[in-house]
Order: sequence, then structure tokens, then C-alpha cells
Amino acid sequence: MSAGELVPSGSKRILITGLSTYWGGRLAQALEQRPEIETVIGVDSKDPTRELERTEFVRVGTEHALLRRVVMAAEIDTVVDTRLIVDSTVAPARDAHENNVIGTMNILAACSGSDSPVRKFVLKSSAHYYGAEQDDPGYFTEEMRRPHPPQTGIERDILEAERAVSDFERKNDAVRVTKLRCTHVLGPDVKTSHTKLLSLPLVPMILGFDPRYQFVHEDDVVAALAHTVHNDLPGVFNVAGDGVLAFTEVVGLLGKTYLPVLPPVGTGLAAAVARRLGIEIPPETLNLLRFGRAIDNRRLKATGFAYRYTTGETVSRLGEYLRLHPILRDAEQPYRYEEEVEEFLRWSPSVRDSGERGQPRLNPRQLVELQKAVVTGAPSVARFKPAIDALGGYDDLAEDELVAMLDSLEADQLSQLHAHERAGAARSAVLGAIEETLARSG
Repeated sequence: MSAGELVPSGSKRILITGLSTYWGGRLAQALEQRPEIETVIGVDSKDPTRELERTEFVRVGTEHALLRRVVMAAEIDTVVDTRLIVDSTVAPARDAHENNVIGTMNILAACSGSDSPVRKFVLKSSAHYYGAEQDDPGYFTEEMRRPHPPQTGIERDILEAERAVSDFERKNDAVRVTKLRCTHVLGPDVKTSHTKLLSLPLVPMILGFDPRYQFVHEDDVVAALAHTVHNDLPGVFNVAGDGVLAFTEVVGLLGKTYLPVLPPVGTGLAAAVARRLGIEIPPETLNLLRFGRAIDNRRLKATGFAYRYTTGETVSRLGEYLRLHPILRDAEQPYRYEEEVEEFLRWSPSVRDSGERGQPRLNPRQLVELQKAVVTGAPSVARFKPAIDALGGYDDLAEDELVAMLDSLEADQLSQLHAHERAGAARSAVLGAIEETLARSG
């Protein structure tokens, strides 16, 4: 099978559990683009956090009786469970256990039985399954068991959740089960403990340790989830970018300074010191800051999946985002789900075009003012970016570094950069490149 080649799995009617999570929303957006998929239904107890066009939202938690009614009524053939909490700073231990273990068991119960239409189950799991210890192998392969007992609540939850899925697989041999064990994720949108840690001006390290690190870009995780929906891939698959970096190399790629201030003994002591510094480092991350971890990603690639980013490229992309974020953040408006509006946009015969979701995020009056500011170089453009005086990295970027980033920006973001550049350094090469990119984007 050649790289990127898809083997259709027959998945037509998809249920995504955890639609309000980052991964549930991103996956729904990706599946909406596939015309061969008839139905995408998302369930959660909270409102969706991303704009969706044809995904139907059902407000329900993990009560197995209610979920089963949805599964049966909609004749769901594929269930993708994206709810797993893999960061203990997100929720209290008790809530995390309820979500990770009890919730997973309830969802599996809703999919069970000889009369169930479900023929595929996908679990988004975590490389925390393997742990992180001094005598770990160079790379964990999918066949390897965890060599040491779990040290934290999150690690125990992941083991229990995967065990429940394995039991389900044994009892329901007609269902193809896929587990994706994802390594640490970085990206401009996803919020994790590692993005918070690496966003600090001075990045703390454990004294005497420089662990090896492997990352995966958020877009590659979404693509891997979609890949398992579009293809029959039973089994366990590691999800991680190519390459491994020492933690000091990671910090260096971000253009930051590392600070070895955390004590080398006692995870509790290291966590306490971090808290005094105003940093919340989850217990499952502390051992990683000592010993690191790497996982073998060849099995998923052998199915035709192609990663867009290596570990190094993932870190570099985060660095670009951190430099540009002070300029762009004020054009970003968080999505808010309003049931009545969403129902109108989806089903009203009066709605002729739902393409309004792709329009710039500024209102018409702001767009007119911003256009004037771009043309005249007026300082009023700063009103759209209150934090522009605290840019930090942008004005220090070389011309070629800045030009390399332009293709990843939206039209409204390019316009803001043009206005800022024109009112500031006014580098002709940069202005010309931005104008060229805007012209290509139409």
C-alpha cells in the first residue's frame, strides 16, 4: 500500500463521543468534508466548542441507556471515543476517573450486543499507557506492555480504559477495534500542560536531567483519527512525529532559555517547587521531565498514513505561533454554540448559503476601518491589537523567517500583519510578500 492511499472501510454513519472536546470538534469538522459519510452525530453533556455545519449534536453524557437509543435509532456503524482525559490538571482525580473508566465502560455497553449496528470502535488513547522510567526501551512498540506499575491516577485510568476496550473486543468479535496511543501534542489551538510549560519565558527543567522528547502536531492527530475512520485498521497504533529531541533542543528551537531549578529527587517536591514558581506540572509529566519517552510510529505509517510534521517541525511551528500570537489574538473570537441559531443555519429553507463560516471574523465596520489603516499606515490599527506593544518576538524576526510563515495565515490575519508592518518597520520585502500571499488567497 502506497503512502496516503485509502482503503474504504464502509463507515457511513459516525458517532463521536466528546463532541465538546477539542478532538471531538476537530474530528467532526474533518469528517464533514467527506461526501461519502452520510451522518455525523456528536454527543456530549456540554455545548460544542467548534463551528460545525452538518454534524448533529445530541446533549447526552455517558449514560449507556440513552447512548444506546441514539446508536440504534441512527443505525451507527462507527463510534469514535475522543473523551479520554490525559492531563490531570484538566479535572479533579475523581472526575477524571469517572470520565475515563466509568464513562468508557458505559459507551462500550451502548455499543454491545448481537443486535447492535456498530461495526467499528476507535479509542483515542495516550502514550501515558507506557509510563516513563529510567530503564525504558529506546522506543516503545505497540506489542510492548508497560514495564512498571502505573505511578499516577491518569496512567491507571488509561490502563483501565484500554483494558475495558480489550474486553469489549473479545466479547464482540464482529466489531473492529482501534486504539490510537498519542504522544505529547503541540499546536497553536490545542491547550496542554506541555504547551503551557513551553510558553513560559524561562522553561524550568529538573536539575541534572535532559530527557528525550517526541511530539506530534495537533493536525496529525486529527488526520490519524480520520484515517482510522476511513480504513479498516484493527489493533493498536502509536501516533508520534518522526524524530526525538533532547529537552534542551526543544527549548532552543523555541528561542527560549531553560532553567534547571526543579529538584532531581521526589516528584512531590518537584511539583511543590514548581507551584511556588507559579507553574502547575501534572504528576504524569514529572517523570517525563526526568527520563522522557519515545514511541515507534512505523505501524501506522505502514497503513498508508503520512505525517505532515516531524517532532522538530512541530516544535518550530509552535515557536512561530508563540511569536505571532500577540498580534493575531485580538482577531480571534471564540465560537459560542447557540442552539436556536445552529438549528436555523442547518435546517431553515431560508438559508441559501452556509459559507458565512469562512468569512473574516471582524464585523463590516471594523473591516472598513482596518482597510483604511492598511492603506494609510494609520496608527489606529493598534486599536485592533491592544497587545501590540508587547509583541516580543515578531519585530525581531528576520525577513526570510517571517515570509516563511505567511502561507499558514488567514486573509484577515495577513491584513493585520500588513498594517502592523507598514506602520512599523515597513520592510518592502515583507510588505510585498504579504501582498503576494493575499493576492493568491483571493
